[in-house]
Amino acid sequence: MRRTLAVLSLLALTACGTESADSAENTDSGGNGGSAEQTVIVFAAASLTEAFTELGAEFEAANPGTDVTFNFGGSSALAQQIGQGAPADVFAAASPAAMAQVPDAPSPEVFARNRLRIAVPGGNPGRITGLADFARDDAVIALCAEQVPCGAAAKAVFAAAGITPRPDTLEQDVKAALTKVRLGEVDAALVYRTDVLAAGDEVEGLDFPEADRAVNDYPIAALTGAPNPTGARAFVEHVRSGRGRAVLAEAGFDLP
Repeated sequence: MRRTLAVLSLLALTACGTESADSAENTDSGGNGGSAEQTVIVFAAASLTEAFTELGAEFEAANPGTDVTFNFGGSSALAQQIGQGAPADVFAAASPAAMAQVPDAPSPEVFARNRLRIAVPGGNPGRITGLADFARDDAVIALCAEQVPCGAAAKAVFAAAGITPRPDTLEQDVKAALTKVRLGEVDAALVYRTDVLAAGDEVEGLDFPEADRAVNDYPIAALTGAPNPTGARAFVEHVRSGRGRAVLAEAGFDLP
């Protein structure tokens, strides 16, 4: 069964190895032994939640006895957790800068790209029409904090547009910013195009030309210290496969 766990839970996980010889003998003699469950621990950017959850279910179905455990969050926070010793097999970040914070990520490969979009509550009560409205005193605005990839991208598009935004809240990942919109707590937020699509009818999305100035590359890597290196490599291959690319494209990602 697929699980999404917080960091404290992840620290308690260890990847299961193959059974001991004694267990194998019990299986052969009709005992209760069986194939040990293989866990693949995936740390992934919050914006990958929907696509990776689907890919994880497919991976488990294709590999009976395998459990894919996800930790979704802000890429910079995830990188910090890995650096502090949290066990992880795979890291998929929303920017190369976040991936670079993890020394155990050899030869990361870009597997997807994403760009920002303005998200507003249904009906657009704040009458948001474009980026310029993010500088209005009367508009309630949510942005991602600059240290996370969605915040760094927002900073770049505002600089390109020559606009100084007036955010009322700075969130630690893009899903938190989107939640503010979904709950009607803000008039607008800058989130990824994929998040607007995932929210369905709960929010409306507005395009703006400066989004092309800050397209995020998403790298993925099987980590050097992976508890389950074989499972890590297999999951990365699944993400980069034809099926993985199809799921990502359907979710709204651009493909390299």
